[in-house]
Amino acid sequence: MKKIHLLALAILSSNCLLAQRNLTIQEATLGQYTSFAPAKITQPSWKDANTLTHLNAKRDSMFIRPVSTQWSSSFLLTTTDLNQALGQSITEAKFKVTTFPSDLVWKSETIFAFSIVDTESKFRWLLQYNTKDKKAEVIQKVPVQGQEYTLSRNSDYVAWLKDNNIVIGDKKGQVIEVTNDTDLAIVHGSSNTHRNEFGINKGMWWSPKQEQLLHYSNDQSQVTDYPMTQWNPRVAENKNIKYPMAGMTNERVSLVIYDVYTHQKVTLQTGDADHFLTMVTWDPSGNYVYVGILNREQNHLKLNKYNAATGVFEATLFEEKSTTYTEPSQGLIFNPSDSKTFLYLSEKGGYRQPYLYTTTGKLVQALGHENVIIESILGFDKDGKNLFYTGITNQGLDRQVFKVNIKKAKTEQLTSRTGTHEVVFNEDKSAFLDSFSSLEVPNKVSIVQTSNQKEQELLTAKDPYQGVINMPKMELVTLTAADGKTPLNARVIYPTNFDASQSYPVMVYVYGGPHAQLITNNWLGGSSLFFHYMAQQGYLVFTVDNRGSFNRGRDFEHVIHRQLGQQEMADQMIGVNYLQSLPYVDQEKIGVYGWSFGGFMTTTLSVTHPSVFKVGVAGGPVMDWKMYEIMYGERYMDTPQENPEGYERTSLLNKAAQLNNKLLIIHGAQDPVVVQQHSMQFIEACIKANKQVDYFLYPTHEHNVRGIDRVHLNTKIAQYFFDYLAKPRH
Repeated sequence: MKKIHLLALAILSSNCLLAQRNLTIQEATLGQYTSFAPAKITQPSWKDANTLTHLNAKRDSMFIRPVSTQWSSSFLLTTTDLNQALGQSITEAKFKVTTFPSDLVWKSETIFAFSIVDTESKFRWLLQYNTKDKKAEVIQKVPVQGQEYTLSRNSDYVAWLKDNNIVIGDKKGQVIEVTNDTDLAIVHGSSNTHRNEFGINKGMWWSPKQEQLLHYSNDQSQVTDYPMTQWNPRVAENKNIKYPMAGMTNERVSLVIYDVYTHQKVTLQTGDADHFLTMVTWDPSGNYVYVGILNREQNHLKLNKYNAATGVFEATLFEEKSTTYTEPSQGLIFNPSDSKTFLYLSEKGGYRQPYLYTTTGKLVQALGHENVIIESILGFDKDGKNLFYTGITNQGLDRQVFKVNIKKAKTEQLTSRTGTHEVVFNEDKSAFLDSFSSLEVPNKVSIVQTSNQKEQELLTAKDPYQGVINMPKMELVTLTAADGKTPLNARVIYPTNFDASQSYPVMVYVYGGPHAQLITNNWLGGSSLFFHYMAQQGYLVFTVDNRGSFNRGRDFEHVIHRQLGQQEMADQMIGVNYLQSLPYVDQEKIGVYGWSFGGFMTTTLSVTHPSVFKVGVAGGPVMDWKMYEIMYGERYMDTPQENPEGYERTSLLNKAAQLNNKLLIIHGAQDPVVVQQHSMQFIEACIKANKQVDYFLYPTHEHNVRGIDRVHLNTKIAQYFFDYLAKPRH
């Protein structure tokens, strides 16, 4: 009997060991948001103030959760029902809906809108479905080539881009060519104006009156053509893009209003200076347009008001200046209940916070709270008395929800658990769906009443790795920056089955640049599953968010001005000092990997501290900021003419001779962000210095390697560390 008991125990132990396995490289690359994603409420949307809708896991059935039934789920409709209605309404379209579209939004208690791309008809159909009479209706249709489009307020008109021009269609099927420039250097209506900097994510805006379309007109004729070799044809072809490098000629942008009724155009009198046009916002009346005019130096912002009928400049409402740079992040935010005031987001007080202004330019009051940084505006309540937003707290780690009374400037925090809260409010802001995660909590979903924060739990996700994957231990630590006072967030992922008496190699993962944050208090701590894979291979994986990175406030971020890579490197070396103080770190086996700005940092660290970093992998790296674009590069470095010492100090082309370790450079041949010339010139500098360097090119990829090819990329990165730093431990 005892032998049987021992045999059963042995079998059980064997099964447990089999269950706890390591990730495959494919799982580590693609599984984080698919097979190993924590359970969630799929595509939640508020049907009305008291009813939430969501989809099943397959996304082919919709359910409703009314408040009155304690949030118990009931069936609403399937894609089969939707297809039946579409077949009856749109005989010319041949498409079938297999899953509910991701852009589904409720327009009323019974009607939701969505879009479908039909590859056969080559149209994007803008549709709506009525759950009461079970009928579908076409709102508009847009050619598939019109990747950017915008609907007017009542959906009577839709504007879209056709190559570099703008076309408007109405409900009768009539089409108007708003622009017809054949010069490819003239681009109308594109969100890529100013290369998507300054919070620009749209290039066209319908007037609140509906009949006028405001749009960018971008003259790039004086911007240098940059060649991009296309490798797929039998004889390789050249494709030129416009790439305005730092210190060179900039694009010239204007704002034009087109009237659908009169077919007349009015150009706003923003002047022809070398500047940037940002924060484009219609006045709620439709009579005025507000534009942020940012100078080429990016240290002086004017908010100007223009007459929409004539384009005439009316007034400068206020100005903001900085000794470093000022960075507008989005347009003005009008309260639906008060057309005479608006919110402006600014870091002028040290943190990205809202300021209430009148439309005459008078500052009413600052609405910021302590050192909370606004991440996203969630809207106003039905009376317009309170503003809701997601705020960044806990030294950049947490995301919490706040409500501020606009009149009293009194702020209340609506969520409390430390971690990340992603919320979806109902229309009147009386309740919200809260999806919460932290280092310990994969996902917890609740309905929260705004008035008293009373919550009802809908879902608590299990750890998707438990019992399947042998996940390594991870923790966050706090270090002190090179300035001796600023706290820095760092993340350590320990090797699987960590033993402090052993010695482990290290992969340092770095980004370090503006507008990026690697460490957050959410599930997996902001890390990629690839780093857990490396930990399973016996590596300690380390990351620190140095000064200059995002979501820690103006002073934290602006220390990089005119000297990119220098303060960042000093803080990264603080992280290395911490690693070297740990008895279980192999001092001779520390490597570094990063992409884009992280590729720049990887190369900078490699050539500056070759005795520390024995291996480096630099993806899409900036090698000389003179070859980077104006909008981003000059914000942080000024022009090469204004800051020659800074450009010389930060260039890696003159430091190739210092390379004394294994360095792999990876680049996408079609990269329009960090053009391949960066890595090619560094390779040439290494040749001239008689330094060996490894190089790999992805011929069809742009600034990063995405899709299934990313498995190939991660395999290559991992193998480079295995070959030249330390073999994997199995």
